Amino acid sequence: MSSSPIDYGRLDAGRECNYWAMDPTLRTAAARAYPDGEFEWAEPLLSSFGDACGHGIAERSDRIDRHPPELHTYDADGEVVNRVEYHPDQHESEHVVYGEFRLTHDAFHAPPGREEPASLTHTLAMQALLSYCDVGFCCPASMTTGAALVLDRADHDRGEYLRRLTSADPDEHVEGAMFLTEKQGGSDVGANEVTAERVAGDEYAIRGEKWFCSNVDAQGALVLARTPDAPAGTDGLSLFLVPHEVDGEPNAKLVRRLKDKLGTLSVPTGEIEFRGATGYLIGEEGDGFRLMAEMMNYERLTNATGAVGVMGRALLEAKVHAANREAFGSRLDEHALMRRDLAEMTVEYEGAATFAFEAARWYNAHERGEGDDRDGDRNGDDVDRAFKLMRLLVPIAKYRTARDSVGIASYCMEVLGGDGYVREHVTPRLLRDTQVLPIWEGASNVISLDVLRVLERERAHEAFVPYVADLLDVDDDRLADLAGEVDDAFGELQTALATLATEDAEYAQYHAKELANLIYDVTTAALLLDRADDALAGDDAEGSAGGGPDARPALVAEAFVAEHLRTEQARGIASGESPCDEHFDALARYASIDPAEVDLGASPAAADD
Repeated sequence: MSSSPIDYGRLDAGRECNYWAMDPTLRTAAARAYPDGEFEWAEPLLSSFGDACGHGIAERSDRIDRHPPELHTYDADGEVVNRVEYHPDQHESEHVVYGEFRLTHDAFHAPPGREEPASLTHTLAMQALLSYCDVGFCCPASMTTGAALVLDRADHDRGEYLRRLTSADPDEHVEGAMFLTEKQGGSDVGANEVTAERVAGDEYAIRGEKWFCSNVDAQGALVLARTPDAPAGTDGLSLFLVPHEVDGEPNAKLVRRLKDKLGTLSVPTGEIEFRGATGYLIGEEGDGFRLMAEMMNYERLTNATGAVGVMGRALLEAKVHAANREAFGSRLDEHALMRRDLAEMTVEYEGAATFAFEAARWYNAHERGEGDDRDGDRNGDDVDRAFKLMRLLVPIAKYRTARDSVGIASYCMEVLGGDGYVREHVTPRLLRDTQVLPIWEGASNVISLDVLRVLERERAHEAFVPYVADLLDVDDDRLADLAGEVDDAFGELQTALATLATEDAEYAQYHAKELANLIYDVTTAALLLDRADDALAGDDAEGSAGGGPDARPALVAEAFVAEHLRTEQARGIASGESPCDEHFDALARYASIDPAEVDLGASPAAADD
């Protein structure tokens, strides 16, 4: 493990560099989430992809944002063609991402160097790097994987689409999408009215309107529709694969217009009017919502790892600027207040990445029918545990990382001053793009209510409580006081869970968002403590032994607890301490630090007691 801080001043901006090499936070969070033994195979590929993102895809993404897709609904003769015209840079980036780096292939087919497919954790790590460049591009990439997951699991006769969705041949590859939203429904999917009437076999005629269709020209789009005499609500919804073209001709639909969006301009989002379009039934009639919900779990995770990528890129831009810009006789990153800002944002980023990839770890364990990958146990109880933890952690990861990414992107833009507000710089696009993340895949209130459902219906607390208790069982005595603080907050969380279990639905709904925040804060603090315990024992930042003891993760855990779980007198102003300034190189620039150089014996709260 290197002890030197990262020299951000050697860059002019957050590009022309290897994003994987520049981001120890992402490397650590991903490494700890991979199944046993897989990270050794994946790391060189992630490094190469990080280099491709920083040296080519990033610049092309900027140009695509200035020249977004254009819709040509009709040809010169007035015939419906529904053609979307893309900037050539989009096709070049797609060849790199889908072909050279096999983003949607490796989780379904054994890649070079492996005898079995890669984990979905690997796909999510790749998507986090892609989101350094363009979270809009990540939308069709993630929906392609999500659609393939559904087709891979459900009964159907459309194997050709699954093959092409997961192909590493750019000329064969097609993208996926999911079209859920209707004008009268919004988040209330059960109110959907699009209909599907059987024509023959698994072929149906789809009629009605979808109001938000991202990746509007996807050849592997999944559409929810209601068959004749189907019951109301979500139980009456079925799932159909509706191609953009059938036998080389436009399907019977009209793409009326593309939405004039604030951000994510690289992915065309439109309104579709289905006019008896050909659709193929996936699974059984009435299974649509269940199948789409499985895809939704993946999409929510990609939303979270996309937020991680945006935060990583925004922080890189801010740190590079602060290391090069002088004001009042010193570099920006030599001023105490700026050092505090950069260190605190890095800690928030570490929390977000750690939680998001922990959710990814449990999602992969559930999706692949496994238990806890960390201890290798594979029995029925562990499979159930993986399901419950996945269902609880995934929506919370989506909710919290999305909200935090907006705040970090906004403040990093502020660090650049007036330049940060000008579109020649990437920061305005990062803020425009990340603003959609709290909306995609369920707005914050919808997600918080889902957390309540998971606790009530899936009894997720039965797995969650012992899981966090295990994380708090640290070995290093120097972490005991900090672990005690987190354990106290954990006790308060259990009291909150018990209270909501006895109150009525309206009371629980009122407190749902605070509950999601509390679960995130306690769990993230416990995860950071667990990592700090490993690091003090000599495990390095990328999850392998032999790096030597490092106190930096303990400083990160301390800073996270201080911000989210500790109430300090006078908000810490009267404490006489300035830890983010004192340990700036460790917190913001990733320098390792000898545990002997840091007082890890007692937290301020313990000292006050």
